[in-house]
Amino acid sequence: MTSIVTNNASTSALAVLRDLDRSLRQTQSQVSTGMRVGTAKDNAAYWSIATTMRSDNGSLSAVQDALGLGAAKVDTAYAGMEAAVDVISEIKNRLVSAADTGIDRAKIQQEIEQLQDQLREIANSSSFAGENWLVGTGDRYISHMKGNNQYETLLTLDGGPKKVVGSVQRDQQGNFSVSTIDLELTTDDVLFARGTVLGVTLDVGIADKEIRTGGVPATDTAGNEKLLKIESYRAEWDAVNDQVFYDGTDYFSRLDGFFVKALNDSGTIDYLNTSMVILGTDISLSDLDVTKLDEYGVSFFGTYARPPDEYAIDVLVSFVDGQLEKATNSAAKLGSISKRIDLQGDFVSKLRDSLESGIGRLVDAEMNDAATRLKALQAQQQLANQSLQIANSDAQNVMQLFR
Repeated sequence: MTSIVTNNASTSALAVLRDLDRSLRQTQSQVSTGMRVGTAKDNAAYWSIATTMRSDNGSLSAVQDALGLGAAKVDTAYAGMEAAVDVISEIKNRLVSAADTGIDRAKIQQEIEQLQDQLREIANSSSFAGENWLVGTGDRYISHMKGNNQYETLLTLDGGPKKVVGSVQRDQQGNFSVSTIDLELTTDDVLFARGTVLGVTLDVGIADKEIRTGGVPATDTAGNEKLLKIESYRAEWDAVNDQVFYDGTDYFSRLDGFFVKALNDSGTIDYLNTSMVILGTDISLSDLDVTKLDEYGVSFFGTYARPPDEYAIDVLVSFVDGQLEKATNSAAKLGSISKRIDLQGDFVSKLRDSLESGIGRLVDAEMNDAATRLKALQAQQQLANQSLQIANSDAQNVMQLFR
């Protein structure tokens, strides 16, 4: 049926042309932006996922920056501790040389003082972004027990563990959180530190911790291990026998060459009054002096306990070797955390690439398909325009019948 009121062919052609125009706009948008899902109306679910993951991926970029900063801090501390290990080894070597009675200890002490100054320089210089992990102040206690006696007290540094942002994650419930790489530093991990032990403020770092003396091991009648306080011999003591002395009030027993408080004239040890042993000297790795071995011997062993000069150098060497082991352990701890940060940095980089790729699979346009579809739609548009022109010419054909 042909009508001059309603042109059904034209209406149909126009509808086809509108659909083609809509598809053409979408395809042109994909070609120009490279995205198949650019707004929520394109695909609400995919757009929501992609927008959230882009935000998380941006957070991972911040994590990479934080890891870089953390790595710089750890590497700075590691470099300082590694240098300190070399310096402490040199000090130990000089002490071994000083054990020779025919050597000029004053000359050796001059070398040791230069090494001690170098230790302080290393500690003060090992700073990055205002943080120095080799110098600190002890805060929280970590006590190590042996039997019933506290024989080692560590202090964690003020502020708790050092933290480096390591990653971010979103769980299945959509909760977002940040994880950190934590490094617990104690006074056995830093070169110089101050701390309070049993109410007394002391130097407690590797380089400035004083040699702890004043105790000898013993076992009480109940089988408990004890550390007994050393007393220095006094000439006014009366000798009860070769091993027991009396000062008019208390008895003192000679135990392994040391004098400790006794309970009575039989030399029975008064464990209750002699078990407290946190005594110190003013001798540390950073200020020891091999020209003062006689003076040190009295501090280490008490008067007449043992020949001071013969054994004092052994105490120094043993002590420095122990501090060297602590410095080595600290360097190993810093090295391991540095390796972990490097591994985490590599993982975060790969994770960002994976997220970016996953987002692309959801919302990116396939450009080959889009380009081919664009050409096809442009051809269909041209044909639809021609069809509309033909449909619109039907009324003219009717007019020809009335001529």
